[in-house]
Amino acid sequence: MFFKNKRVLVAGGTGLISTPLVKQLLERGAWVRIASLDDPSRAHPDAEFIRTDLTDYQNCLTVCNDINYAFNLLCVKRPLETARVFPVDSFEPMLIFNTLLLKAAWAQNTDGYLYTSSVGVYQPAEVLEEDAVWKTLPSKEDWFPGWAKRIGELHLEAYKQQYNWNTAIVRPSNVYGPHDSFEQGGSMFMAYIIRQFAENKSPIIINGDGSQIRDFIYSEDAARGIILAAEKSTEPVNLCSGRETTIKEVVHILIDNTNYKGKVIFDASKPSGDKRRVPDVSKLKILGFEPKISLEEGVIRTFDWYTKNKSG
Repeated sequence: MFFKNKRVLVAGGTGLISTPLVKQLLERGAWVRIASLDDPSRAHPDAEFIRTDLTDYQNCLTVCNDINYAFNLLCVKRPLETARVFPVDSFEPMLIFNTLLLKAAWAQNTDGYLYTSSVGVYQPAEVLEEDAVWKTLPSKEDWFPGWAKRIGELHLEAYKQQYNWNTAIVRPSNVYGPHDSFEQGGSMFMAYIIRQFAENKSPIIINGDGSQIRDFIYSEDAARGIILAAEKSTEPVNLCSGRETTIKEVVHILIDNTNYKGKVIFDASKPSGDKRRVPDVSKLKILGFEPKISLEEGVIRTFDWYTKNKSG
């Protein structure tokens, strides 16, 4: 296996995608170091954990020391409305830690590096194709986060071009699952709706009319896709399930599989993002990726996990 006996850094290794990523890397025989600002209790017990702020270059050098491969899963997750009102709070930190971690990984002679970007880099289109990114501008709905991720991609491409470095870029669609950010007012759609159903809130208010089309991918599948991209991909690749889903479909999965008896209201007057955001899955399939967890199974797994682990 590619990562067997390799020393691997997972920056941001206690989050939604990185938690199953760390587990899967360990199962493949890697030695894993996690760098995160989260509490150590969130880290995998078989990984080394360093609690640190990666907006400091010296800290980045420390976590990259003696590492063969680095995964950058650092991000600042904000709902659309929050990112629109407080753009600096998400834009600036991403620029800083993306730049410093990349610089440190190269300075410490790391053999390879994967950058986790986002479908927010795309302009709205019927199908989001990897090669079309630099022919357009990011969606106005994701303007600042989209540009922050684009700059991160461009910076990595500069290192690849100048140094012939082994690099990879993934652009995840809407990832969901256990260990998501479920905090009130700070969560993305899937985490928000699952929390509302689990806590029997009524009415549940959903931005838009529910016809928005998205691609949702379960976190365990996303982690497998990231490892595959690190092993095989030399160019940016979308990380998605390949299934087109409306927001209403997600709501009905929860209605049909939980004991929720409240009311759901779709508010078309509120910002709801692009009408359609579906990444092209062709390049991912060429790498050999197929999702293992269906949307229905993933939503209910996440609902059950949150119900058992919520802390008020």
